[in-house]
Amino acid sequence: MEYVAYTKNLSKKFGKEFAVDGIEMKIPKGEIYGFLGPNGAGKTTTIRMLLGLMKPTTGDIYIFNKNLKKEKIEILHKVGSLVENPSYYPHLTAYENLEAIRKILDVSPSRIHEVLEIVRLTEVSNKKVKGFSLGMKQRLGIAAALLNHPELLILDEPTNGLDPSGIIEIRELIKSLPTKYGMTVLISSHLLSEIDQMATTVGILNKGKLIFQDSINAMRYHAQQNVLLTVSDGEKAWTLLRAKGIKATYKNGGIELSDCSNEKVAQTVETLVHSGISIYRVEEQKRSLEEIFLQMTRGEK
Repeated sequence: MEYVAYTKNLSKKFGKEFAVDGIEMKIPKGEIYGFLGPNGAGKTTTIRMLLGLMKPTTGDIYIFNKNLKKEKIEILHKVGSLVENPSYYPHLTAYENLEAIRKILDVSPSRIHEVLEIVRLTEVSNKKVKGFSLGMKQRLGIAAALLNHPELLILDEPTNGLDPSGIIEIRELIKSLPTKYGMTVLISSHLLSEIDQMATTVGILNKGKLIFQDSINAMRYHAQQNVLLTVSDGEKAWTLLRAKGIKATYKNGGIELSDCSNEKVAQTVETLVHSGISIYRVEEQKRSLEEIFLQMTRGEK
């Protein structure tokens, strides 16, 4: 797999405490990498190091297969970012704010119209930013991050403080970027529900350590449901199923199946009924991604 960015033993220490502790991030090209973790886990510190705003205590950062320490300017020309709350000139219009940034980046004036179209702010381009809603300001921040045609876009909590409609707007915009414009996106959040609806790859940071990194589908695998059967004699049912080679767990007087295929559930029910065991209830018990996330970040096994 090709990676747009990766880190080797990346750490940041403040005094005696590690804010980031030896992480090995791998951000696949053309994907949305969801960077998850509770508040204070070290996400923003990591992002600041990725953007060259903060020097690591130890370790290396590679973006576009180049070492950030050695080729920082060349790398950052192809990176866009929105870190925490973007700042604007409130007395200027959306267009004028982007024009000020465009001159610094030295890109074509036509690019302003392109990014305003991408974030759907064309109709309010001549409106002063002080009259913008929070969602519009966040979209303008993303527009500014897109001005330099970035290959890697880094967004730190882009839906923070938005109302539900604003969250949906930003979410749909971010989801469109890899397919429409070939970008790779790193998006940090403490809300798993948001990452779940956008990301293709997930990295979970907790207390400065990267405790999980894989596809969102691999994380969903951990959230697979179990089927719980409430029966007349749980212990007898469990013994019987084991003798028949059916994997089951005796739990709280009932039977728990980890194989939830229709065929396996039907086979289990048929086996128990034919053996004279009454079945009172069959129900699915699905672990949510939130439960998996909380379990991971609490340091449980």
